[in-house]
Amino acid sequence: MAFPVCVIIVTHNSADVLPGCLTAIDQQTRPVDRIIVVDSGSTDRAYLAPLQKREELVLIERENIGFARANNLGMTAIPTDAGMVIFMNPDTFLQPDLIARASHILTAQPQIGIVTGKLLGFDPVLNRPTGCLDSTGIFRHWYGRWFDRGQGRPDDTGCYETSSQIPAVCGALMCCRAEALMSLSSKKIFDEDFFLYKEDIELSLRIKKLGWQLVYEPSLKAFHCRGWQKDRQQVPYFLRIMAAENEIRLYKKHPSPYIVWAILKYLGVRYLRI
Repeated sequence: MAFPVCVIIVTHNSADVLPGCLTAIDQQTRPVDRIIVVDSGSTDRAYLAPLQKREELVLIERENIGFARANNLGMTAIPTDAGMVIFMNPDTFLQPDLIARASHILTAQPQIGIVTGKLLGFDPVLNRPTGCLDSTGIFRHWYGRWFDRGQGRPDDTGCYETSSQIPAVCGALMCCRAEALMSLSSKKIFDEDFFLYKEDIELSLRIKKLGWQLVYEPSLKAFHCRGWQKDRQQVPYFLRIMAAENEIRLYKKHPSPYIVWAILKYLGVRYLRI
């Protein structure tokens, strides 16, 4: 791929994982042309100071403006001739050949708007893989609930080894064709009505409606620490209610009978604290 490849990473109190994320990017067989790190309200930004010495890295610091808005801010630093834009979390660690493989896929298959890969679980405390899957694309149950396919399943069964189109892409790793992003009617790539959670699904649905394919490619591998706790009750209530509200918001923007599920979920979180 002759055109520039850019990476956008939104950080928020990410001191324990960002160095590993950037190291994995530095070790790519296909070098990245530009890295944009947007810090959204870290309480202590001392860990970001070394980034200012990197010529290929753009550091943007703001208050806590939310994941969607921070990614959109990162897009303002993308060169006009960019060919691929990779949105990824600071707790995502790419395997060395991922960017080269993703570049080849987008070059060879012009109908693909976003390609993602097999995300594997990683324990940042023990500093080792969990041995389980984290995401192989986002799917939807028959009643409307969105979920990361394969999450928590041991990665030893040989499942999900076939490239395929998927309903939505996990925001921890979205390798996007710049042309597909620019084809959106809104200049803002992510919908800023979503402060956090479900913004990746909303973007996926808009990209797909324009005729672009969303593809899962298992040869693209990365580790993902993931912020959600295994025990849902350990997740702060305000985050659970935000996720539930955003599910309703998602189905208002993309009308569907599944909004019934979203409302029931919200009521369960709001009044039963489930």
